[in-house]
Amino acid sequence: MKISVCAKGGSGKSTMVTLLANEAKNRGSRVLVVDSDESNSGLYRMLGFEQPPVPLMEMIGGKTTLKKNMGKPDIFSDAVIPVDNIPEGYLLKNDGIMLVSIGKIMQSLEGCACPMGVLSREFLKKVVVNDGEVVIVDMEAGVEHFGRGVETSIDNVLIVVEPPFESMAVAEKIHSMSSGSGIKNTWAVLNKIPNEEIRKRLEDELAKRGIEVIGCVYLDQEIFMASVDGRVPHQGAAADQIKGVMDFLLARTGEKRSNLKGVM
Repeated sequence: MKISVCAKGGSGKSTMVTLLANEAKNRGSRVLVVDSDESNSGLYRMLGFEQPPVPLMEMIGGKTTLKKNMGKPDIFSDAVIPVDNIPEGYLLKNDGIMLVSIGKIMQSLEGCACPMGVLSREFLKKVVVNDGEVVIVDMEAGVEHFGRGVETSIDNVLIVVEPPFESMAVAEKIHSMSSGSGIKNTWAVLNKIPNEEIRKRLEDELAKRGIEVIGCVYLDQEIFMASVDGRVPHQGAAADQIKGVMDFLLARTGEKRSNLKGVM
């Protein structure tokens, strides 16, 4: 199962990725998190790693080399990429969760992030996902990744929606582009919701736009402080609320659950 987590910037996308990864791990799944957000650099800390992985961009020769090869059919020489074949350093492992990073914008005047989008697309096409394994992708904010075809090999798209109207407008665009990419499994998860009244209103507004809400994460002081401190957000009410989202995803996709704890 490959899950793409999308949203406007600041909606809590990386926090949602972390909550989902921890929940999948707790259920015995082997979890690979793909950091495909070229600007947000804090995901590795939220997942409990002391340093980020070496970007996959470096494994294929860097951004300049990728630009030269963007028109070629095979950026990666391997026909498929089993997770265990990713070299050490590019793949980090910690307590049942694995992490790879596509690459980051590191300096001014570096140019557009298009090569990273192409690399994300090609990696997600080739990475092998077996029964009992879950790939969760932290996408860049907004909708540009749909234009690059990053979601072409994704099974499920989760749209993180917070209370501001702008978040709902971006969610509608993501939903439309996801459908245009041929992805049938596209749902919304509400985040940072202060009360039931706001939850109900957002659900109603999203329903008018044809978007089904499959879960709600309320404002959680523990999760908020963890994000401020760069800690792993594995406690608090939000960790319990994400369980319903995972239940829904497993039921709808027919994912087989395997007890793979201890295999990494």
